[in-house]
Amino acid sequence: MRIVIKGGHIVNEGRTFDGTVVIENGNIVEIVPACPEGSEPPAPPEIIDATGCYVLPGIIDDHVHFREPGLTDKADIDTESRAAAAGGVTSYFDMPNCIPQTTTPEALDEKFRLAAGKSHVNYSFFYGATNDNAHTFSQIDATRIPGIKLFMGSSTGNMLVDRQESLERIFSLCKLPLIVHCEDTGIINRNMAEAVKAWGDDPPVTLHAMIRSEEACLASTRKAVELANKYGTRLHLAHLSTAEELDLLPPGSVCRDTIATTPITAEACVGHLYFTMLDHEQLGARIKVNPAIKTPVDQFMLRQALTDGRISVVATDHAPHLLSQKQGGCVRAASGMPMIQFSLPTMLELVDQKVLTIERLVELMCHNPARIFGVSQRGFIRKGYRADLTIVRPRSPWIVTKDVILSKCGWSPMEGHEYQWRVERTLCNGRTVYAQGSVFTDIIGEEISFSHS
Repeated sequence: MRIVIKGGHIVNEGRTFDGTVVIENGNIVEIVPACPEGSEPPAPPEIIDATGCYVLPGIIDDHVHFREPGLTDKADIDTESRAAAAGGVTSYFDMPNCIPQTTTPEALDEKFRLAAGKSHVNYSFFYGATNDNAHTFSQIDATRIPGIKLFMGSSTGNMLVDRQESLERIFSLCKLPLIVHCEDTGIINRNMAEAVKAWGDDPPVTLHAMIRSEEACLASTRKAVELANKYGTRLHLAHLSTAEELDLLPPGSVCRDTIATTPITAEACVGHLYFTMLDHEQLGARIKVNPAIKTPVDQFMLRQALTDGRISVVATDHAPHLLSQKQGGCVRAASGMPMIQFSLPTMLELVDQKVLTIERLVELMCHNPARIFGVSQRGFIRKGYRADLTIVRPRSPWIVTKDVILSKCGWSPMEGHEYQWRVERTLCNGRTVYAQGSVFTDIIGEEISFSHS
């Protein structure tokens, strides 16, 4: 099948230009800048008019928790991939803290089997590290996964790796990108004990950033960086939340053309870029996440790092819970929030606020995830690449209401918010999976392949 996307502003590899994208059999076969009338390719079976819109590579979210298997009361691959499609996300990498944990080759195979029948966009899964499974890393087909996930801090699913000898073994044996959640559990436990003494068994959620503190993040991130430097590990720091952690990453450390071989890269999540700890007053535990959303100063510095090279990727850490599980304070309320459906409009709002350019947004949400994790044939608008494309329209106001929320949990911290950018259409492998408010559920995504250097 032949499809032409015409009339749009194409954003790709550092520039924006008017042109036409031609797709055949799911692949991009031609990109024609400023094609004059009469010189376009022959009329295809389908023409997508993108006049007034921006055509982006499909968004790659390198950090999601779709909760399947084992936690499907709150989310599953079907519902969350629908939300992804509605948010312009064409590929995702899912985390291993489900039930059973994705810490054996058999559990990994089962997740691929589940996704092959129900994921509406492209998919892959991180393999989880534990205190005693590093010997299994070599048993995993490296072309199927983006890397290994390590929790160096308290986490959902009891996957904490806290023994020094285990950490040394993981960092020394891991030949793939190692994505690490960094928080020091000892510091957190001491802070929690003090808060409980002062405030009772469930301290108010407004104290969350003081319990899961900057000190806890910095101590753990520093240890991860030291171990990566010691063993030459490809380290990817998940969801940085503090200005102090950024100081471990020198400005300009990421070169656009050499990012695949940059030994240490970092991710920021939309929640930490958009909210501050002060927003707990209004939103309560709806924005309770780990690591905690912190001060306005931390938010400002994270936003600065989007454009100076220290932050390489923007992701969501999409982690749905039922709203009933989000009640309470620092102890009882679950940590995590759903964001995948609204991450791109939120980041485009930051473009309007001059925090970053749309070209840089595409670097952070499309190109760099593909580079860092060695994604094959995706993440760019290039001839021969799979036609994963997201079409967005500016100056098209809409309000997040409960009826538009597609995540199974049924709520969003963005509920009631008015956006100015709208996802018009999402194409996955050359097929429209979302358009005009509808997800086409007969579309099934593809397993992502990787070429790790």
